[in-house]
Amino acid sequence: MGTHMKTTIEIADPLFEQAKALAERERTTLRALIEEGLRAVLAGKTTAKPFKLRDARFKGPGQGLTPKAAALGWERIREFAYDYTPYRSRDEDDEK
Repeated sequence: MGTHMKTTIEIADPLFEQAKALAERERTTLRALIEEGLRAVLAGKTTAKPFKLRDARFKGPGQGLTPKAAALGWERIREFAYDYTPYRSRDEDDEK
């Protein structure tokens, strides 16, 4: 194992007696039982919270897509979202 730190802790008498009895039943040491418990608590406390995407929808009148953009439909909007060229209509692209 690794390095060990020796320390003194105060534990309520009833909890100490229960832990000592459990350690005896499981044929382990009180130290091993305490370490197991601390590892379990620490593992539960250090788990990251799941990512939650904030609500970024547009709300209210005058917000969201312009009428011209809304008329394009989602497929064209996606094309523009992933295209780095300035906004042009399909007709303008065909003229070139």
